[in-house]
Amino acid sequence: MRKIIVLSFITLDGVMQAPGGPKEDTSGGFKYGGWTVPYFDDFLGKIMAEHMSRPFALLLGRKTFEIFASYWPQHEKEWPGINSATKYVASNTLKSHEWKYSVFLKGNIAEKIKKLKLQRGPDLQVYGSGNLIQTFLKHDLVDEIWLKIFPITLGKGKRLFAEGTTPASFKLVESKISPKGVIIANYKPTGKVKTGSF
Repeated sequence: MRKIIVLSFITLDGVMQAPGGPKEDTSGGFKYGGWTVPYFDDFLGKIMAEHMSRPFALLLGRKTFEIFASYWPQHEKEWPGINSATKYVASNTLKSHEWKYSVFLKGNIAEKIKKLKLQRGPDLQVYGSGNLIQTFLKHDLVDEIWLKIFPITLGKGKRLFAEGTTPASFKLVESKISPKGVIIANYKPTGKVKTGSF
């Protein structure tokens, strides 16, 4: 079975919006785009290169796909294999695109992803796509979450675990800390939340 792996840059207060640049996503009046840039170093670059070198297909929401499609086709040297990878895009409006190997999914996305996971092929990496991730979490479709947690708070913006996130517990399977204080933490879901008392 193929795994769905969510890879997200988040702040200490859980914001994931526009990590890569000022114009990436200004919706809601967001003005902190590019907040990850001051914290990138060789250490974090090597982590990202390792993640990007694994066999993969992409699973993206429409907005993230459009951001990727405007950049990556001309910068494949930075991410070898990105252009030849299959890009699955959840969208009710887009039906085709000139970026090769783009497949558009509409309708009941959760059911379509369940079937996609059963097919043979590389794991499905999810970048950005905040709304789509909420659907995956609600339907228990996420197999791993690879976080880069940056030592910054923004107070507003789209969050990885948005309002209404289904309660769940996770197991930390790997962690590292960059020289600039970025926590790299990989988690696997372990089921329902357990409570107790002291």
